[in-house]
Amino acid sequence: EETEYMRAYTYYRQSPKAQLDQTNTQKTIGLMQIFINTHPNSPKIPEANDIIDKLRMKLEQKESYSAELYYNMGHYRAAAIAYTSLMNNYPASPKSDEYKLQIIKSYYLFAGNSVDEKKPARYEQVVNECNDFIDRFPESTLVKEVERFLTLSKNNIKATNNEQITKTN
Repeated sequence: EETEYMRAYTYYRQSPKAQLDQTNTQKTIGLMQIFINTHPNSPKIPEANDIIDKLRMKLEQKESYSAELYYNMGHYRAAAIAYTSLMNNYPASPKSDEYKLQIIKSYYLFAGNSVDEKKPARYEQVVNECNDFIDRFPESTLVKEVERFLTLSKNNIKATNNEQITKTN
């Protein structure tokens, strides 16, 4: 029992900071989970669970850095997809509302950089994301900012539709 725990713990000690390759982090989670499953009455179970929780937070942070990198590079669609994946992989994260806001911002900027024919549909996607945010996080401190993006997107849809009507006349 002690040997299995220490084997997993050595991988934990080798787990690098979040910006680096997380192979040892994932290996540690797997080994700790095996330890928990094979030794359910061990006094080391709480410690093993704490280690797993810390490592999952590190993996979440790593994914967050990747999504942020896409956003900062101006790859807004990729950023939105990465933040969506982040939310799906870590649904209980205390930062879920922040990730959802980043999805909204990313899709908004993606829509703004799109060709005129695609703008209405892409702003509509922002509207849908905003409505989803308001439904999922009604108590969030970020609701005001989301409502601003909702209003901006609706106004952009109207403006784009008016421009298209003017062009056809």
